Amino acid sequence: MSTRSSPSATELPATAALQAVESDITIELPGREPVAARTYGVRTQRGAGAETDRPLVLHFHGGNFACGDLDDGRSVARMLVSAGATVVSMAYPLAPLHPFPDAIEVGYEALEWLYKQRTKLAGKGARVYLAGEEAGGNLAASLALIARDRAHPPLSGQVLLSPMLDPCAGTASLRQATGDATGCKYTEGWQQYLRCPRDAEHPYAVPGSSRRLADLAPTLVLVGKDDPMRDEAVAYAKRLEGAGIPVRSEVLSGAEGWPDALADPVTGCECPCAGAVTQQFRDFFEATRAPVAPQPPH
Repeated sequence: MSTRSSPSATELPATAALQAVESDITIELPGREPVAARTYGVRTQRGAGAETDRPLVLHFHGGNFACGDLDDGRSVARMLVSAGATVVSMAYPLAPLHPFPDAIEVGYEALEWLYKQRTKLAGKGARVYLAGEEAGGNLAASLALIARDRAHPPLSGQVLLSPMLDPCAGTASLRQATGDATGCKYTEGWQQYLRCPRDAEHPYAVPGSSRRLADLAPTLVLVGKDDPMRDEAVAYAKRLEGAGIPVRSEVLSGAEGWPDALADPVTGCECPCAGAVTQQFRDFFEATRAPVAPQPPH
């Protein structure tokens, strides 16, 4: 892993003992091109003491599978840090050049890397989470399924904000949001992400249609009142709850312009809902503090 300070990163408020930092890094994955990522966290000064079970989050930005970059994920990453987490936000491969399953294959390898580096990144006993907004929420949900199916790595939770979970694009909330528009960027994104119609039947491509949701990590689902993804996200939260998964789900009345607003570090971090979102993150991390059962070497 190589690292350098991000030229566009701004220092967040810090106490005398803590300094918030953002750095661009390169994740080296076996047999693949290096993956660009950005770390967000708090550097603890010597002697200040540190949490031993700090949340460590692998985060995926939005962009309807076909666009977006690390800068688009800064708003959510900063809110996660404000809630007490260390965050690694990764630049996953984009469609149409990299359709399903490229992004989740790279994402899973990055998740394995994160787990191996957890002590170095977030301290002893760091708890691992997945998080993402819009298309990134899809990837986070998909990787939670894969981690369950492969029994590794152990996850403490997943955070889904306005997740894209329904390629049919037929929900009332999406119709209301797009109105009379002749094109829909979410539909176009799905068309570029899925290689063929049969991909829409694969649970790792469309986690919202997965037939088996048992044994997944605890989940936090947040959407806006006028969010195009509101209905599919709420439906997924209900299905998870029905499968016995601990779920926290809320439609935030102050979350205007989601998910697009989440890609803007100014409107995202300074919107009326920012405090509520950060508190949701904080409460979720606190509720999932229970230690994960030890896993054999992998």
